[in-house]
Amino acid sequence: MEFTLGQIAALLQGKVEGDENLGVSRIDKIQEGKAGGISFLANEKYEQYIYDTQATAVIVSNDFEPKQEITCALIRVKNAYTGFTTLLEKYAELNKLAKIGVEEPSFCDQSSAIGDNCYRGAFSYIGKQCIIGNNVKIHPNAIIEDQVHIGENAIIHCGAKIKSRTIIGKNCEIHPGAVIGSDGFGFAPQEDGTYKTIPQLGNVILEDNVSVGSNTTIDCATMGSTIIRKGAKIDNQVQIAHNVIVGENTVIASQTGISGSTEIGKNCVIAGQVGIVGHIKIADNTTIAAKTGISKNIKKRGQTIFGYMGMDLKDFLKSYSIFKNLPQLNDRLRELEKKE
Repeated sequence: MEFTLGQIAALLQGKVEGDENLGVSRIDKIQEGKAGGISFLANEKYEQYIYDTQATAVIVSNDFEPKQEITCALIRVKNAYTGFTTLLEKYAELNKLAKIGVEEPSFCDQSSAIGDNCYRGAFSYIGKQCIIGNNVKIHPNAIIEDQVHIGENAIIHCGAKIKSRTIIGKNCEIHPGAVIGSDGFGFAPQEDGTYKTIPQLGNVILEDNVSVGSNTTIDCATMGSTIIRKGAKIDNQVQIAHNVIVGENTVIASQTGISGSTEIGKNCVIAGQVGIVGHIKIADNTTIAAKTGISKNIKKRGQTIFGYMGMDLKDFLKSYSIFKNLPQLNDRLRELEKKE
């Protein structure tokens, strides 16, 4: 895809210094810029490269004042870093939505409905009575089981598995290897020490604008639904158990495990390797630091929780200040005992 500098400047609400009809089709680092590419300069440490870059154009902030002659065109914007980020977002969006059509071999049951401008990659599978919205992209080796609903502009990456009755909203993205709707971990202990499987009859609902990372698993509910609210972002290798509810715009980092029937509020931040027990509630705007263990309800909004037992950060730091001095305190205690 090629765009003129004038088109890019219009997108970024900027101004071209140079020929606005020049075309670019690639995004480069400023130190590796070549003809036909566009880059940006936001950090003064990289200013040296703008004077000899071969890039067709460089995005700079309005207050940039060159110290030497520049051969490339400039696109001046309010903030170069923000402008370049916007360009990256638009470029990625266009690339994601570019593919259209059906690659063979692939399978789609005749009872399923597929919207306009969709893409189905080779070896993808769509089961019975599915509803696939407009502009959905289903990449190679993705599996969509029976009675799945997928909203418009969703992207199902290669190797993802969407189990039966799952509902996926608009603009969602499911990354490679994720499993949505697998059976919850439900087993009833028996008198003889064995376990009896409890059927998992519910589903998973992902609301609009949800992102699910690679190799993450979200279990279906025993009854009802496991729900990921709109705007939530889930990293790679996260485990979300049956009947969990994740609130709006909550972010969850890698290797976190959330046990069944826990409810997490909106706008929470959960760092990596956090462990959360089941059947508790976590208040809105809670931040949970890496490797923290949560074993009880968090009722107060806006707290930062830290430590193996999940203490309030201020309380933990006070406790740690005592804990780290225990060897010295022990030595003093022994000296006092000797004096007695």
